[in-house]
Amino acid sequence: MRSRRKLPEGLNFGGRRDRVKLKNRSVPFSGYRHIEGVSVKAEFSPDRKYRYRLEITKAGVGAAGRMACVIMQNPSYANEEIADRSVQFMERIVLTSRLPQFPGEGKVTVVNLYAYIQTKDFVPAPEKIGPRNDQAIEDAIRESEIVILAWGSSKSLLERELFVMALLDKYPGKRLFKTKSHPSRGRYEGFIMPFHR
Repeated sequence: MRSRRKLPEGLNFGGRRDRVKLKNRSVPFSGYRHIEGVSVKAEFSPDRKYRYRLEITKAGVGAAGRMACVIMQNPSYANEEIADRSVQFMERIVLTSRLPQFPGEGKVTVVNLYAYIQTKDFVPAPEKIGPRNDQAIEDAIRESEIVILAWGSSKSLLERELFVMALLDKYPGKRLFKTKSHPSRGRYEGFIMPFHR
């Protein structure tokens, strides 16, 4: 029987599978909720097929709070009310883990290379970028002190990676990190690494 490595307190994940009704529609729910003590804002397209931005703020943090921008591949079902594994993991890593890389961040803003909401078998395509997504990514990078590249590795993402690299050139001076893998497969130790241009 395979043993499970125990994560530090507060970094375990739920696993219940269910469905939850949100805004008159039913979406998958696997037991992942936003961490306690945060408020969440989300920006969707009018038809809610694209999620452009998810902003998670710790209680008591004002508008001037330090922000980390997390750039992933594409959104799952996380919104103002529920999280998914990737979003919840990054909330904990940045806001509650007390890792030295994140000494005082009060906000996490999640954006994606592709804004199209899809939970399985995602295949990159130009129409999945989203009409407002390039601007959403740029805004998040501009507003943040830290940028975390968290989309994993895939040759199919190269064009979008180059777009992000150009934005990092446009807004120099950010503290840059990358994740060892996609956050959906994240582990606590050694997951966040410096990224050097």
